[in-house]
Amino acid sequence: MPNIVSGIFSIPDLRKKILFTIGMVVLFRLGAHIPVAGIDPTKLASLFGKGNLLGFLDLFTGGALMRFSIFAMGIVPYINASIIIQLLTVVIPQLEALSKEGEAGRKKIAQYTRFLTVALASVQATGMSFWFRGVLQPGYSFPLFLAGSIITLTAGSVLVMWFGELITERGIGNGASLIIFTGIVSRMPAYVGQTVTLVRGGASLIGVLILVVVFLAMIAGIVIIQEGQRRVQVQYAKRIVGRKMYGGQSTYIPLRINQGGVIPIIFASSVLLFPATIGQFIPVPFVQKIAAGVGPGGGFYIPMFFALIFFFTYFYTAITFNPVELANNIKKYGGFVMGIRPGKPTADYFEYIITRLTLVGALFLACVAIMPSVVEKITHITSFQGLGGTALLIMVGVVLDLVRQIETHLVTRQYEGLLA
Repeated sequence: MPNIVSGIFSIPDLRKKILFTIGMVVLFRLGAHIPVAGIDPTKLASLFGKGNLLGFLDLFTGGALMRFSIFAMGIVPYINASIIIQLLTVVIPQLEALSKEGEAGRKKIAQYTRFLTVALASVQATGMSFWFRGVLQPGYSFPLFLAGSIITLTAGSVLVMWFGELITERGIGNGASLIIFTGIVSRMPAYVGQTVTLVRGGASLIGVLILVVVFLAMIAGIVIIQEGQRRVQVQYAKRIVGRKMYGGQSTYIPLRINQGGVIPIIFASSVLLFPATIGQFIPVPFVQKIAAGVGPGGGFYIPMFFALIFFFTYFYTAITFNPVELANNIKKYGGFVMGIRPGKPTADYFEYIITRLTLVGALFLACVAIMPSVVEKITHITSFQGLGGTALLIMVGVVLDLVRQIETHLVTRQYEGLLA
């Protein structure tokens, strides 16, 4: 292990990227502790102590929402804007054409994503300001707080977005994912401390061990599924151009088991959190009863969460994976799948495979998402209530991505040493 670490930091470019990433993460964590003016910390703590959906939202900000800091919205508006633009790219022909224009098109789409991030952040900041109006300091003017918090929270969200883009460009790993990962990891000491308190208060130690074993098994399963893929072998025919022969090689198309990653869980969570959020503002018993039933901890939450994950997994795979286009590209370059005719039969073959892979991926995502809730009900250990399947998927995915990028730098360095 020491040799690996020394080898990593012996590469100047890789060392610079890692130190730059650490610096950006430190700035993000510092900003998470700078509160917005006008909030009463005591009232704010009591609001989060009620166990509502605020605790779920706070997980992705690393405690910044609980402190109502300048980074209270974190990277969430940027993630939402990226997902919306990605979906619109499939629906709007102009955006689809931009995505195929290379680097210039990607820069234009990135600019649209930034504009949408500012818009979403402004709307979310306005809603949060009205939501937290009950925890203001005595005598503090609400209009002043509203104007200040909207400007501060929107600017903070844009700054976090900038941190993420800088990490992606100059650091190592995906910036947005790393920021979420940092927020989740920063909550781990609090979860461990709460667990110790529960055990000292008489909670079952066996329940804690069961919870730990389940989490470890989930992490192992996530690694297997995230890395799992079906390799479809493609053979390219030989072509003679002049006196040279091209093609003739065999390769494969990797079809991942989990095409959508964590996005179907995020979509499903957003849909279920919407009625719970509406219930906070509408004091009608019927509306609040529905919101409580489908919200986290409600009786219908787990079955609806399970069904929505299945739906969004198939939906996202359908809009991001085009078997007809893939089959046409293979045919265009003189390739064919062994035993399958080019063209429509190849497209049908890919559709057959991806449908069954998506079934496995959807079942896996649904089980990972609801498993922590099920285990909590069995063991009655609620200290890890915020650490759900979504958080585990993000954590494992970020770590795997970091390992791949570091390995790439190390392998490149070895080849450079052989060529020098």
